[in-house]
Amino acid sequence: MIPRYSVAQARDRFAEIVHGLESQPRIEVTRRGRTVAVMISVEAYEQMQAVAAAAAAATDFWASYQAFRAAHDLTRLDIGPQTFEGVRDRSSGREAAW
Repeated sequence: MIPRYSVAQARDRFAEIVHGLESQPRIEVTRRGRTVAVMISVEAYEQMQAVAAAAAAATDFWASYQAFRAAHDLTRLDIGPQTFEGVRDRSSGREAAW
């Protein structure tokens, strides 16, 4: 469960909340029961920045592929050349009238 603090509680317990971000990726700040702000850990912030930078740099297929490879561990996902064996149709195709 995500910890939630009212604005008043956040003001009074700021140091405690910051220490809590060492073990929680995010903490919500509420006003009248509605979330109005989110505090995130530096690890979560750096991960968001890396994803945003990769998305901004990905202007073509190769850049997108490299960004995907940087963001995901393909060995853990068990994705390798064998995954795509037999997928490509090797026939010569059909005749086309130009």
